[in-house]
Parts: sequence; structure tokens; C-alpha cells
Amino acid sequence: MSVPVPGYPDGHQLLAGKNVLVTAAAGTGIGFSTAKRCVEEGARVMISDIHERRLAEAAEKISEVSEQPVATKLCNVTDNDQVDALVEAAAAEFGTIDIVINNAGLGGHAKLVDMTDDQWNVVLDVTLNGTFRMTRAALRHMKENERGVIVNNASVLGWRAQEGQAHYAAAKAGVMALTRCAAVEAAEFGVRVNAVAPSLAMHEFLEKVTPAGLLADLTKREAFGRAAETWEVSNVIVFLASEYSSYMTGEVIAVSSQHP
Repeated sequence: MSVPVPGYPDGHQLLAGKNVLVTAAAGTGIGFSTAKRCVEEGARVMISDIHERRLAEAAEKISEVSEQPVATKLCNVTDNDQVDALVEAAAAEFGTIDIVINNAGLGGHAKLVDMTDDQWNVVLDVTLNGTFRMTRAALRHMKENERGVIVNNASVLGWRAQEGQAHYAAAKAGVMALTRCAAVEAAEFGVRVNAVAPSLAMHEFLEKVTPAGLLADLTKREAFGRAAETWEVSNVIVFLASEYSSYMTGEVIAVSSQHP
């Protein structure tokens, strides 16, 4: 049984007047969907990615919604100079950054006994270290303003085991721990840090990089009998970025219908 996808929700100006920076927002995944939802909720958005062509295409699509140009900047989150430059560019574009959404991450599939150091390191460097670099840069900016929100993209694999995902699971568990520790430190200057942990959000790129049959197996584990739409994850990110979650910090919210 598969429960139908609900209708796409209208915006309710939850982020009206807010300035938002989203990493890894090109393509068809959660980052692009989140940037689009932020615009639909009244925010001004800057998006970044490492893919120049796809970044330009994403900005064009989002600008059709916002009816104004969307700021972009290339950024590889494994390069700290690029991370700092991205935050500086967003601050210059907006005046101040209200919300940073750390979506950049890298997966893969390899059993631990066959995994190379390079396979391990690249996933950890993009997914965990990249989130650390962006969080650090964002907090330095937000500390001066004594306000702001950071939302990280984790995964249910930070809690659950899955074959071939030791590097990705370890990285996402690290993102969860980083979220909690950053939240405790940032609370004193009025900044909130939370994370989402999706189980399975279907998009074109995921289908290209996932071993045959695995997505079908994972889908069967979902109570709704289907994967989430990317915008269903983005809706929770928007909630955490908005004032509706004003008392929440250090939390990791599962966006999942997955049963054990």
C-alpha cells in the first residue's frame, strides 16, 4: 500500500523579511527544494553549490517564484577559504544573514572491509567537516548580531544501521552531535541550531547513485509505502528556521515514516 502524496502547500510568510543562505542548492534535491520553499515563505535567498551550470539553472527556477534575481556563489565546503568567502558574500548581499541551512553532503556505498581511506575521508570531509566549517563561519557572523538560526541536514542513519553506509552514517551522527554542541554554545548569544534527519527523500540524483533495488527495499520500510517528496523535508526545515520553533535548539527532528 502506498499513501498518496498530499497537495503542495501554499506559503504562509513564515520567513517574511528573513535573509537565508542555503548550501548545495543546485539540482533536484532537498537543498533546491528548501531554497524554493524559503522564497515561497517570503525570504530572500542566496544559494551556493560546486556545480556552476546547475547552480545557475537552480537560481533561474527560483527567481521565477521570487520574481526577482536570486543571488548565487560557488562554494566547495571542503575549502575553508571558500566557506568564509560565501558567508562574507551573503552578508554583503543581505546586510545580515538570518538563517543558514547546511545541506551539503556526500554519500556512497561500500562495505567497511572494502572501504578505502579516500572513500571514508571524502564523505566525512564534505558531510561532517563541511557542516562544521559552515556552522563556524555562520556563528561568527551571527554572534555579532546576537540572533540567527542554523538548520543542518542530518539523516536517520545517524541513529540506524545500514549496510554499506558506515562512512555516511558516521558523518551524519557527527552532524547530530555537532548540532547539539553548537546549540549549547550559541544559545548565549541568541542563535538557535537544529537539524532534520530524513529517512528517504526521492529525487533524480539519488536514483542515479543508489545501487539497484536498494531504493525499492528502503521504500518498503516506510509506513506510507513511499519515499518523502523533497519538499516534505523542506517544510520541516522551514519550521525550524521560523519563529514557530523559537524555543527549540539542539534538536534533531526525524522526517520519516520508517518503522524498525
